[in-house]
Amino acid sequence: MSQVKKLLRDLIALPSVNPAFAPATDPRTGEQRVADYLAAVAGSNGLAVEFQEVFPNRANLLARMSPSGRPRHRILLAPHTDTVGGESPALFQPRERDGRLHGRGACDTKGSVAAMLAALMELARSARRPRQTEIVFVGLVDEENGQGGSRALVAKGFKAGLAIVGEPTRLKVVTAHKGDLWLQLETRGKAAHGSRPELGRNAVVEMAHIVDLLETAYAAALRRRRHSLLGNPTVNVGTITGGSQPNIVPDRCRISIDRRTIPGETEAGVRREIKSLLQRHALTAELLNIRNAPCPAMETNLDLPLVKQFLANVGQTEPLGARYFCDAAVLASGGIPSVVFGPGDIAQAHTSDEWLSLRQLEQGTRMLVRFLQSLP
Repeated sequence: MSQVKKLLRDLIALPSVNPAFAPATDPRTGEQRVADYLAAVAGSNGLAVEFQEVFPNRANLLARMSPSGRPRHRILLAPHTDTVGGESPALFQPRERDGRLHGRGACDTKGSVAAMLAALMELARSARRPRQTEIVFVGLVDEENGQGGSRALVAKGFKAGLAIVGEPTRLKVVTAHKGDLWLQLETRGKAAHGSRPELGRNAVVEMAHIVDLLETAYAAALRRRRHSLLGNPTVNVGTITGGSQPNIVPDRCRISIDRRTIPGETEAGVRREIKSLLQRHALTAELLNIRNAPCPAMETNLDLPLVKQFLANVGQTEPLGARYFCDAAVLASGGIPSVVFGPGDIAQAHTSDEWLSLRQLEQGTRMLVRFLQSLP
C-alpha cells in the first residue's frame, strides 16, 4: 500500500466532524485526533511540528520543511481537517471499491490532506529539496463552519508567497471563487385573534411578498451580472419561520438568505441594494447579519510568478473558477496569494457515499512533488 493511500485510510478512520454539525456529546466531533495523528506522522518523517490552538481542543497543525540554505520564500499547503457529519457509522469506516476509497472526508478534504503531507514528506527525503524555499503544511480546523483555522492563522501574521488550499478540484488549479454572505430579513406585524384577522397585520404575508421579490426580480437582476470565471451572483432563500399557531395572526416572520458574490461586490453594497429593492416595492423588513466574519469573493492575480509557475507545472493553460467558498479567500484577504487545488470532485463532497479516486490521489501527490521540487 502506498504511503498516501495509507494516510487517507487512516484519516477517514479518525472522525473529525465539525462540532457545529453534531451534538456536543457526539464522540466523533473535533479535529484534534487528526491533528495528533498528522503530527506523529510528520515528526517521524523529519518535519518540524507545532500546534496552533484555535478553539479549546481544536488546533491547527503546522509541519515545516526548512530549505537547505537561507530561506527567502515560503509556500503554504493548506487543506482543512474538519468534515461535515453523517448518521451512518459506515461513513466513518474506509472502504475500497473499484479504485475508489469511500468514507466521510475522503473527498472533502482528507484526500488533499493526505496528498499534500505525503508530497512534503517525499520532498523531505529527496535530494532535490529547495535551497531557499520553506514549505509549510497547515491542517486547518473549522473550514466547514466559520473558517476559524485560516482566520487564526492570518491573525497571527502568517505570510507566504503562495498558498495552495486543498479542496476537491479534480486536480485543476482554481484561481477565483465566489464569496458567501448570509443575511436574515425580519418582518413585523401586529398579532390578533385568528377569528378577527382584520385587527392584526400579518408579518408572514409581508414576508411572502419579499420572498417572491428576491426569488424573481432580484434573482433576474443578478443574472445580468457576469464574471468571466464565476458566472453570475445568486440569491437563495434557505429558511423561513413565522407565527406560533394557526389561530393567531403572526406578528413576526424571518427568513435567511444565501447571497453568493463575485469579485467587485461587497457586503455593504449587497445590503444597500436589498434595502433599496424593498423600498422601491414599499416593503419593510429589518436586515440582519447571520455571520460576523466576512466571506468575500477571491480572484488571484495570474501574473504572480508563483501562480504562473504552479499553473505551468501542472500543465494548465487557462484559469478556472469555483462557485463555492473556502479558506482561500480568508488567506488571500490576509495577504497570502492563494489558489485552490486537490484530488476529488466537489460533487462528491458532503454526500451519503463520499469517495475519492485513488488514481487521482496518487496523481495529485506526484503533481505536488513535481511543483515543490521546482522551487528555488
